[in-house]
Amino acid sequence: MQGLHLTADLRGVHAELPLMREPAALRELCLNAVLEAGLGAVAELFHRFAPLPGQAGGADQSGITGVVLLAESHLAVHTWPELGGVTLDVYVCNLGADNSARAQALMQRMISAFSPAQVQRQVLQRGLTPEAQP
Repeated sequence: MQGLHLTADLRGVHAELPLMREPAALRELCLNAVLEAGLGAVAELFHRFAPLPGQAGGADQSGITGVVLLAESHLAVHTWPELGGVTLDVYVCNLGADNSARAQALMQRMISAFSPAQVQRQVLQRGLTPEAQP
């Protein structure tokens, strides 16, 4: 049950970037990044949302949620083109092997692909027993 949970909030991402609006482009990035990091994808789902009624910008302003289930846990991505924002979530369990370096590599690959102006990262060690906590 022990693992590493990484999140990143990206701001200042160009709304016209295909990764922000096109599920196929985001899917390709995610699956390639998972493979490059040495993790195992077992399933995936990518969904483009319809714009909210009355939202300026019409169909161009709908974001994507994408999830890749990993043998080691998951990768989740949420895009908001109208805000120039992206949230990333990478969680890997360390059952049988320490996958922390793979999680870090996956997160860095995802951040780099979006070229954000700002990044806010969070790191959480999960499942530590009370005696193993700092």
